[in-house]
Amino acid sequence: MELAFGAAAKRIIVALDVATKEKALRLVNELPEVQWFKIGLELFTACGPFLVEEIRNLGHRVFLDLKLHDIPNTVAGAVRAAVRHGVSLLTLHASGGKEMLRRGAEAAKEEANRLQTSPPKLVAVTVLTSLNDQQAKEIGWKEGVEAQVLRLSLLARESGLDGTVCSAREISLLRAEMGRDWLLVTPGIRPTWAAAQDQQRILTPVEAVSLGADYLVIGRPITAAESPREAFQRIVKEVEASSHASDRKNS
Repeated sequence: MELAFGAAAKRIIVALDVATKEKALRLVNELPEVQWFKIGLELFTACGPFLVEEIRNLGHRVFLDLKLHDIPNTVAGAVRAAVRHGVSLLTLHASGGKEMLRRGAEAAKEEANRLQTSPPKLVAVTVLTSLNDQQAKEIGWKEGVEAQVLRLSLLARESGLDGTVCSAREISLLRAEMGRDWLLVTPGIRPTWAAAQDQQRILTPVEAVSLGADYLVIGRPITAAESPREAFQRIVKEVEASSHASDRKNS
């Protein structure tokens, strides 16, 4: 199935933070304009890789957010499996080290070549968006959140990855240090009309786009809304209006 997506809609990844296949597929069917859906650890553990294929068969792309972190051989095997299931975006935890990241990147390219398909984009998880500077100190980091994000992003680039999952508050730093080609996937996004909930380092969709985020990961403001489709469309319109205003300003 081929679906048509607008430019702003292509930048929004809807997080399927639900516990069952039935709830996930109901949301997918309620959101036909969404190009990207994120499957995280809870849903993947409950449903397995076949949910990835079902969502793909409905015409959507899958961001598999498992934050792979294990010995290099195990991570490489998991990456190969993700390629076989048609995942378009995949997370590896940068604290697993350079060898683990490098083996994951090599496995993605090798498996995609074998299948004659495009490899998924691999993005590094550095610091969870639920952590702030004080909490980082509590787990033993001597440096603050931003320094840790940058250090692990540089390690990920050296290892062959494509981008970073980062808080919107780190976008400007990473753009300056990593360049325009480095992919930035930004969770912790909340519209002004949604509560912050458990994310500590958040910005609105318009703010994140203006800073240069490539993809915005948004969950409950859409999925927990009375009408998920209306909530998604409202966010798309806000992003589109901001982009048009920026275009006029720069013309």
